[in-house]
Amino acid sequence: MVETGLKDKTVLITGASGGIGSVCAKTFAKEKANLVLHGYQNMNAIQKLHAELKVDTLPVRANLTDEEETKRLFNSAHKEFGAVDVLVANAGIWPEENLSIVDMSLERWNKTIETDLTSVFLCSREFFRSIEKTQVDSPSLVVIGSTAALFGEAGHADYSAAKAGVAYGLTKTLKNEIVRYAKKGRVNAVCPGWTKTSMAKSKMDGKAVDAAKLRTRSLKEIARPEDIANAVLYLSSTKLAGHVTGEILTVSGGMEGRVIDI
Repeated sequence: MVETGLKDKTVLITGASGGIGSVCAKTFAKEKANLVLHGYQNMNAIQKLHAELKVDTLPVRANLTDEEETKRLFNSAHKEFGAVDVLVANAGIWPEENLSIVDMSLERWNKTIETDLTSVFLCSREFFRSIEKTQVDSPSLVVIGSTAALFGEAGHADYSAAKAGVAYGLTKTLKNEIVRYAKKGRVNAVCPGWTKTSMAKSKMDGKAVDAAKLRTRSLKEIARPEDIANAVLYLSSTKLAGHVTGEILTVSGGMEGRVIDI
């Protein structure tokens, strides 16, 4: 077994009720980490996960687009575990309706940007403040982007823009800022492609998974949440990825682009 050095470290996972988030929690639990399980709209799933995992866990409900609730999330983590060593910024939405930019409302645009980008800003800010306060030696921030950040996604300009802001703007900037507060601090991004989660299920039932979705990748299969969680675990571990920072790790089966449906 590969030693990750994450035993007794505290890992805060946002959006832990979802497919990727819950599997990340289970993956870190195998490493005997302490877990802060964030949820918002699906706290039943968070409570179920809390009961299932055989490590110390703290379920917390918070609206991550609200400054005070985000602060409360980290304050709760500090009260329970003393410090946060790893933040996995996973929470987000993917609006299902396919809308060209000419038909997209400002309301939808703002909601996606706020949920997928502003929330990561607020969590990252509190994490950095936490690092400064608690003097964590080797903190790690892993943000969850998307291949939409790399290649775009027609009908989802809002989502693509938000994920590009996370994967490029924030990751590339914050890797230079985190070292002001912890010399060994690291910031990286994981960009999944199509993954078998409930959020993407409606687009992957039956004929929805057709040749077009696999045409631009070398591995002709859809990723499992475990594939994403293992990449997150790697980047979170100072023992495994201690000299990796500012990187965008794409987990998409060798995807090179998107087939454009005109």
